[in-house]
Amino acid sequence: MSAPPKSDALIITPSDLAEADGFVFGFPTRFGMMAAQFKAFLDATGGLWRTQQLAGKPAGIFYSTGSQGGGQETTALTAITQLVHHGMIFVPIGYTFGAGMFEMEKVKGGSPYGAGTYAGDGSRQPTELELEQAFHQGKYIAAISKKLKGPAAA
Repeated sequence: MSAPPKSDALIITPSDLAEADGFVFGFPTRFGMMAAQFKAFLDATGGLWRTQQLAGKPAGIFYSTGSQGGGQETTALTAITQLVHHGMIFVPIGYTFGAGMFEMEKVKGGSPYGAGTYAGDGSRQPTELELEQAFHQGKYIAAISKKLKGPAAA
């Protein structure tokens, strides 16, 4: 779909998702929704849905948009439907990032739904604050995943 392959990125298949304890899915926004490439990946999880292999697993999302009006929250809201149909537990970050959620002096993506950045024409890199928010989200969802998994079997 015109996106160049990322040769340095690990490639997983939908069936690999069954092995995970939790997820933080990230994708770019296209017209206020997740990119079609990621939607196609999730569409390929029908077998996992049929056998409920992802049900009860925590999942969060993060995203990038081309502009401030590019749909960060609509992307999150429309992506949640994918999680719900699988029975996954959506884990938003809420305002757990603290003061960083209220930054008004610097351009910052993200929302209570998840971390985010503004990509512009593709040349803009995430700011330190955006990276801190993303790191916070990863730690937050990992802690919840660990709680839900419970103690390891002896």
